[in-house]
Amino acid sequence: MIRIRPRHLLPALLTGATLLIGYGGLQFVPSAASQTKPRVPRAQLAVTNATVTSQPIPRTWMPPDVSKIPAGPEGESITYGMHLFEETPRYAPNNATNELACGSCHLQGGTMSYGIALVGAPSWFPMWSVRAKRNITLEDRIQECETRSESGTPFEAGGREIKALTDYMQWITDQAAAQGVSPVRGVDAKIPDLKGDATHGEAIFKQQCAQCHGEDGAGVNGILPALWGPGSFNNGAGMNQAKKMAGFVLHNMPQNNPGKLTPQDAWDVSTYITSKPHSQYNSAYDIY
Repeated sequence: MIRIRPRHLLPALLTGATLLIGYGGLQFVPSAASQTKPRVPRAQLAVTNATVTSQPIPRTWMPPDVSKIPAGPEGESITYGMHLFEETPRYAPNNATNELACGSCHLQGGTMSYGIALVGAPSWFPMWSVRAKRNITLEDRIQECETRSESGTPFEAGGREIKALTDYMQWITDQAAAQGVSPVRGVDAKIPDLKGDATHGEAIFKQQCAQCHGEDGAGVNGILPALWGPGSFNNGAGMNQAKKMAGFVLHNMPQNNPGKLTPQDAWDVSTYITSKPHSQYNSAYDIY
């Protein structure tokens, strides 16, 4: 049996966990240190109806318990999907050609309110896509993210990666249902439609964002996402639209003090970031 410690895998889900890989498959076990820590009582998600002028938005969340991942092939697929979600370039190096993972945008493994939660995603599809001008499947949407947000190439149609990511999203959906929680899904509808000022946005970026993402926007590979340049999303990604980014920024950034920015600040810094260089999207992937 080989014992490894995950480098950057769902920190909210795997605090103090060790991954065991053996003939029986994958298992997560708490470290000795984590076993001595008092457990936080399980709480249901609580989100107020706060408006965009009353930040920060209170939210209480107990992420899914990885010990509830079933054994056998199903559990192995869920676990692989979880790894793939959080460390896409590492687990799919032939597909993800930038430095971003699914978890770079879908916070806490896709479970966090206002962090582009994916709890419930398997039931949303088929869904009408304004971009594609047709109904798309969950696989289509995954491929869109892979070719736009991760500026890469599609996964094999119906292949192991698609199944693993779908299984993982179904698992977090089932776990949330068992807890009676429903994370708030979107972000861009929660911000007023304003006009961004890139000059003011640059000043905000240097004051509030550069300490983590770097003044060059390159981030820290595998830890803090790149916001522009070759390591970031391409110009076909949803995050390359100022309004979509502004909603995300308003509710989640700065990460150490979310809610500090006003809606106008969020628009301004997002306008600045989207004005910076991003790789060219390959229009051959419009089929998704």
